[in-house]
Amino acid sequence: MTVGVNKMKKIGVLTSGGDSPGMNAAIRAVVRKSIYHGIEAYGVYQGYSGLMAGNISKFELGSVGDIIHRGGTMLRSARCKEFETKEGQQKGIEQLRKMGLDGLVVIGGNGSYLGAKALTEQGFPCIGVPATIDNDIPGTQFTIGFDTALNTVLDAIDRIRDTATSHERTFIVEVMGRDAGDIALWSGLAGGAETILVPEEDYDLDDIAERLKSGQRRGKKHSIIIVAEGVSSGPKFAEEIFAKTNIETRVSVLGHIQRGGNPTGFDRVLASRLGAYAVELLMEGKGGRAVGVVKDKLVNDDILTVLEQPHNFQSDMYKLSKELSI
Repeated sequence: MTVGVNKMKKIGVLTSGGDSPGMNAAIRAVVRKSIYHGIEAYGVYQGYSGLMAGNISKFELGSVGDIIHRGGTMLRSARCKEFETKEGQQKGIEQLRKMGLDGLVVIGGNGSYLGAKALTEQGFPCIGVPATIDNDIPGTQFTIGFDTALNTVLDAIDRIRDTATSHERTFIVEVMGRDAGDIALWSGLAGGAETILVPEEDYDLDDIAERLKSGQRRGKKHSIIIVAEGVSSGPKFAEEIFAKTNIETRVSVLGHIQRGGNPTGFDRVLASRLGAYAVELLMEGKGGRAVGVVKDKLVNDDILTVLEQPHNFQSDMYKLSKELSI
């Protein structure tokens, strides 16, 4: 969708879906980039639910001060089934028109993108900014929050390995990743895990069991197994391992600590670049686009095209992790 170039007077920003570290940095970038170019900036609270309710406030420069280093989202987030309907979307558009907004930046994941696409199709230009710890948005190599979550998990793995070594045990670490295994793969490779289970690749329980037993025979005293939640739960997989090997394991389910914490420098920079780029596209009269970064270059694509693409799982890295864990 293309609208009149340089006709943006008011731009809104909202966060939707699961929170991720760096969302605040992206909000800050959208607000300050807009104000820098003489455009009024507005924050929409509580995602699409807040949009329908008209929970929208004008932001000044100071409104986004002291947030670049904070995790979560100052705009808060909420999932909203009603916004999936035409009626719900019309409610949102009515609120946007009531406030006189000309464009909207939506920061979130796949579900958030669907909302942005629907608004654009009904005549209101939106730009999607990828923010999810799962790193599962096509059209970009990295999503906002992934690097922070990766380092949070890696820190936990390092600590668990200390205990695994001390007590000569096998530990199973369950990480987030219902449909995408990037957190498991990257943290497992960086943390030296002996086994990594991801939704994108089948696994052979007999092979895993034999490698554990083989390691014990050669004197290996401990192992780390990373399991993405989309494959199995940590406790369930522990039962399967015990049934095959008679080896007792300890399970750590990291849960929502993976979403929290101060964003890394990488995520702060990524969020700042993508948030500002989204404003630039709106200023150019473009809507229905999704921004990203590929080979350190800012890119944008039709949001529908992005949603139709499969997640780009790096099978070569998965193969490498198996080769290095012998």
